Amino acid sequence: MSVYGTEQKLLYLLVVVMAGAEVQDSISPECKQFLYMGTMPRGLEEQPLKKICQYYLGKPRFFTLYDTFSHIPVYSAYTFKRSDGSKKVDVPWMYEPQLSLVSASRDMEPLPSVNIHKGFEDSQAVLDDYSDTVIFERGQLNPDEHQADPEDKAATYTLTNVVPRVREFNIGPWKTHEHTIRKRLNNYCRGTAYVVTGITTSGHTIRRLNVNRLGIPTYLWSAYCCIDFDHNAPYSERSKFPAFAAHGLNDRDNNRVQEMTVQQLEDFLKRVTYVSSSFQLFYDNCVPTNTANSPLHLA
Repeated sequence: MSVYGTEQKLLYLLVVVMAGAEVQDSISPECKQFLYMGTMPRGLEEQPLKKICQYYLGKPRFFTLYDTFSHIPVYSAYTFKRSDGSKKVDVPWMYEPQLSLVSASRDMEPLPSVNIHKGFEDSQAVLDDYSDTVIFERGQLNPDEHQADPEDKAATYTLTNVVPRVREFNIGPWKTHEHTIRKRLNNYCRGTAYVVTGITTSGHTIRRLNVNRLGIPTYLWSAYCCIDFDHNAPYSERSKFPAFAAHGLNDRDNNRVQEMTVQQLEDFLKRVTYVSSSFQLFYDNCVPTNTANSPLHLA
């Protein structure tokens, strides 16, 4: 076969694989378990983003909406698991073959050795993107301390679940917030807690070899929904159910994480990012039908 014919075949295969990696119309059924009422946050439908059902060792672990242009997740959605907050420390960083032009495997896989990742770094981050960043660390949107099973913890170590987070913010206010939410949901959520954690951007990037590689988040935000909670909890905690939210500035200064209602977070995101006016994090605002008229939800 001629070189020209071989190149034609490779080009054809490339186009086919790229078409297979396009944003899907709907979330895969096996990943709906990580979203309240099986429903994605509304108001991002017009954006060219990739839906990833994050698989590890053959099981779905959480859901991510991913920006293949900025090489960062827009948000990760997961179900909180009661835990002691311990970290999984012996896991290699992984990548997402579903975004790759080389592999069709749906399981996340350990990052390969140097120079072999050239086939997929156009669509996602690689470790080299973080190697020369003094200010930023890899910050998980679905943090391992919000998971209990070792395999669920390990699954959070994929670069498609990570954004550049300013070190002082990452180890300070945001880490404190993750601890606060873990303790609150451990103590007072009796059923399943659905969490969505995401970012906003404003055009700033991390560059490598004079190429824009990673979008830098301006704000980190997070919200949870737990409709089955302890109604005898202290009011200071009970008032933060069934849903509550927070955001913080990804910076060295003025980076306090502020808690707020989910509606307040939605209004904030409508002002500072590209979500539509119909943006809604949780189906029906995480209000159970039989309690929609209760004093707690009308407050």
